[in-house]
Amino acid sequence: MSTSIKDINILDLLPQKPPFVMVDRLLYCKNMVTVTELEIREDNLFFKEGSLLASGLIENIAQTCAAGTGYMSMGSEGTVKIGVIGALNNININRLPRKSEIITTTVTITGEVFQMVLFDAIVKSGDEELATTSIRTAIADIEAKI
Repeated sequence: MSTSIKDINILDLLPQKPPFVMVDRLLYCKNMVTVTELEIREDNLFFKEGSLLASGLIENIAQTCAAGTGYMSMGSEGTVKIGVIGALNNININRLPRKSEIITTTVTITGEVFQMVLFDAIVKSGDEELATTSIRTAIADIEAKI
C-alpha cells in the first residue's frame, strides 16, 4: 500500500459513521496486529459520569478489529466489509478510561475460520492495562456504504 498509515482517514476503514465512531486513528496494521488510538471526550456516545462506559470499550475493541480488516481489504479487495461481534470471552476491565485520556487498543488475530476471525485484545492508557478480552467477529459478504 503506497499511502502512509498516518494519512488514512479512519472513516474510510470503518462501516460506522459519526457519532458512533469509537476510534480516532489507525497507528499500526501489519502481520496480524492492529493498533488504534482514541481520546476520551465528553461528547462520546458512551461517555457517562466522567468515564467511557464498558460498552464503549467493547465497541472500541470491535472497531479496532474493523479498522484492521478494512485496512487490509483496501490493499487487496478495495472494499470494506461489514463485521459483527460473534462473541466476547474472558472480559477483564481493570478501570474505565476518564475524560481526556488517550487509550491505545491492540488486537491480534489468533485464528480465522471461514468468515469468523478470532482476536485477542488489550486496551491501555500509557503503560496501564485497562481491559483485555478475546473477541470473535463474523465478516459479512456485504460492502459497507462509505
